[in-house]
Amino acid sequence: MSYSLDDFCSDTRSILEKQDDPDGREQIRRKLEQLLRDPEFRTEYLADDTAGVSQAYEDPELGFCVLTYNMTTPRTSPPHDHGDSWAVYGQVEGHTDMTVWESGNGKVTPVRTFRLEPGQAGLFDVREIHSIEYVEGAQFVRVTGVDLSNVSRRVFDPETGAVREVGHVATRSVGQQS
Repeated sequence: MSYSLDDFCSDTRSILEKQDDPDGREQIRRKLEQLLRDPEFRTEYLADDTAGVSQAYEDPELGFCVLTYNMTTPRTSPPHDHGDSWAVYGQVEGHTDMTVWESGNGKVTPVRTFRLEPGQAGLFDVREIHSIEYVEGAQFVRVTGVDLSNVSRRVFDPETGAVREVGHVATRSVGQQS
């Protein structure tokens, strides 16, 4: 039996209504791994040749978002957080190396690195500093607690310790021209 995006969003809504805390977000991470196994989801939301980021869903009441990423070139993000939001990343194709950073003494320092392989998901909680490095052709899903275009986030320079506030990165809705 398939587990659709609608099923995932319904389950996420139920979890957040009861338990919008780290344990609830861990349940969402596990549900995302279940969604990643559904071939119909992958075909509908990630099989086209459109590169970039697409918003597949935004909950009208709770505000959580599901974004799909189809990346044609490799990239390493700087250490950053998602402000007052959390994020769950789920790998579909390729792999993504995830690094957790710790802030102190005006610097950020990597404290843990792990790799997401297809079918695996990782959680970064509110204000948790992290960076991602993905390979050419990587496809992944990111679920955020809110639409990040309305959230102030921090980006860190690990060399200088500089911190800057950022706004949003534009996305397109599925079916919309980029």
